[in-house]
Amino acid sequence: MRGLILAVALSCSLALPAVSLAAQEPVESSRVPARLTLAEALRIAEAASPVMAGARASVAMARSEVIGARERPNPTVEVESRGFPLFESNRPAFLDHQELTVAVSQELEPGGRRRWLREVADLGVQVASAQGTDVLRRLRLDVQRAYVQAALAKADSEAARATLDDIDRVVAINRARLEQGELSGIEMRRLQVERHRSADEALVAELAVRQARSRLLALLGSQSLDQEFDTVDPLAGLPLGASGPPAGPADALANRPDLAALRLSEQRAGADAGLQRSLRIPPVSFGAGWQRDFGTNAVVVRATVGLPLWNRNESGRARAAAEQRLATGLTALAATSVALEVQLAADAVASNRRRVSSIATDYVRAAREARDIVLASYRAGAATLIDYLDAQRTLRDAQRAENRAWFDYRVSSFELEAALGGAPGRRP
Repeated sequence: MRGLILAVALSCSLALPAVSLAAQEPVESSRVPARLTLAEALRIAEAASPVMAGARASVAMARSEVIGARERPNPTVEVESRGFPLFESNRPAFLDHQELTVAVSQELEPGGRRRWLREVADLGVQVASAQGTDVLRRLRLDVQRAYVQAALAKADSEAARATLDDIDRVVAINRARLEQGELSGIEMRRLQVERHRSADEALVAELAVRQARSRLLALLGSQSLDQEFDTVDPLAGLPLGASGPPAGPADALANRPDLAALRLSEQRAGADAGLQRSLRIPPVSFGAGWQRDFGTNAVVVRATVGLPLWNRNESGRARAAAEQRLATGLTALAATSVALEVQLAADAVASNRRRVSSIATDYVRAAREARDIVLASYRAGAATLIDYLDAQRTLRDAQRAENRAWFDYRVSSFELEAALGGAPGRRP
């Protein structure tokens, strides 16, 4: 009963502050909606992804170590009999013809060993919790990338299908012109070849859509990777969160859970060094009991003290000191890497924002206007088929460039969000 109460109290006191890693009901693949938003995808991934299940198991394992660290060594009972004439034919009474000793001993742990054990275990839970939060941060980034990849594939597929529809309309018009003798056969053949090329692009784009959806379903923990669904948030309008003041490496150093886990690991290494120092002193055992010596009752008091003559835990102390230095070095290295990651992500966001603005306002608009003018001229006989096909290809390339620019901008924004610690709305 006492162990159950301790486990409940410990689980309440060590709950994760940043993100809940408690056991959750698994989300089945059938619960992935037919129209999936990015927010829903993130929620499903957090609840059903196998990597999050592993993170929760790691926290549970660390909490079990805390329970063990708070338990004291069990006492021992010793019963000793001496001098009883067991092999004589006429054996006397058992209690009055021997030296019988019954004693209970308890081992004590000197040097603050119990305190160090609890501190190492408590810090282990905090490390596992911070690592679980970092797993969620990286999972969110993976889901965001996969979602915008699916949105990019959908946008490319829609553009390829629209291009094919445009060419089909021109083919229908030219077929009537061919029947009336207003168009040469070679020009019609050339247009049909272009139509086949556009149809092939549309099929390739549809395959990209299916593959992007399957990758996203895998991240969501779905068992059915061929499930049909549609991404609701468009590529050019995915939610980026509320805009905030400029953020930089200082924000990341304060908020990144992987850095927090390394700092806690450094503290845990320091606590383990203290534990190893306390192990220099051997445990002490005290006991007391009752002794009956051939009919006479007596009290037994005993103490057992190890003599640290040759082994004073030199190897454990040296290992703990080396681990402490390693943890300090890893923390410093990670801080530098995080600062670089934030800077690169911020530069990418600024550059991709300018690309989106330029392509969406100038490139695509000019290409569409040029295509419309050439198409009208072609229908009026003032432009050639080659002029129309060139204008159509230019528009298709411009649409691809616009979709890719939006994709790069969204991904870089999500990468900056993750680099800053996973809190949305902190972007330059």
